Amino acid sequence: MTAEPADHFYESQGLRLHYVDWGNEAAPPLILVHGGLDHCRNWDVVARALQPHFHVVAPDLRGHGDSEWARGSSYSLADHVYDLSRLIRFAGLQHPAIAGHSMGGMVSLAYAGTYPAQVSRLGVLDGIFLAGSRRTPIHEQMSRWIDQLDRIGDREASTFRSIEEASQRLATRNKRLTPALALHLARHGLRQEADGLYRWKFDHHLRARAPYRLLPDDYTGLWSRITCPTLLMWGDESYLPDPEAAGLLSHFGQAEFQKIAGAGHWLHHDRLDEVLASLRRFLDVTQPAQAR
Repeated sequence: MTAEPADHFYESQGLRLHYVDWGNEAAPPLILVHGGLDHCRNWDVVARALQPHFHVVAPDLRGHGDSEWARGSSYSLADHVYDLSRLIRFAGLQHPAIAGHSMGGMVSLAYAGTYPAQVSRLGVLDGIFLAGSRRTPIHEQMSRWIDQLDRIGDREASTFRSIEEASQRLATRNKRLTPALALHLARHGLRQEADGLYRWKFDHHLRARAPYRLLPDDYTGLWSRITCPTLLMWGDESYLPDPEAAGLLSHFGQAEFQKIAGAGHWLHHDRLDEVLASLRRFLDVTQPAQAR
């Protein structure tokens, strides 16, 4: 099994975007899409477990990890979907299975709804929710967005004297992270700069809620077009609402819904064994691993 993935780059809308490739090119492709303010290496344990059965690729979304930041803070869902489409073409990933977490789940859902015939299976970890609203007047959305961008531009980024210090910050945000996993996430999520201090790699402009977001009908319209087998997973301690109770499952033609007990938003960190077992079953990896 590959110990460390290979780093690759491709171009999308003039941005140099990064992804890691775990090898096993003869196997069916599987793309792992991380969530907001995260990075591709948060999937490492999942990638290593599934790599004997799949050609696993994990991108850093624009503004995250080792991908370039967008010029003009253009981080709409549509931009991320375009980047994903570019990656699939660039890497020659034919008819891939896709698994996405949080915002990465939303990106994956939107791609599968745009190109339903091109996705073989779709797994979403705590990433189904309606982020838009018709109730807020556009002038309020515009002024709020402008204020957000101004505040972000004036903000000093958090700094850390060591990777260990940053890992402790992560551990305070998710009590279920082991020290080893928190250190791993921090190591790949930080960049040491000229002053010797470490800063998060993600662009803080990702936090801004742009006024050109999709509306609820846009999301559900995309979801209703998805034709591949779909697994929607949700942690019963997540800060996101229960999609079943919210009536969102009715927008899918063939979706399986699974509640993970004792898990928050980061399902694959909180209940790894259960999530992996569900993904293996859903992706049908009971067969022997392919030769690499």
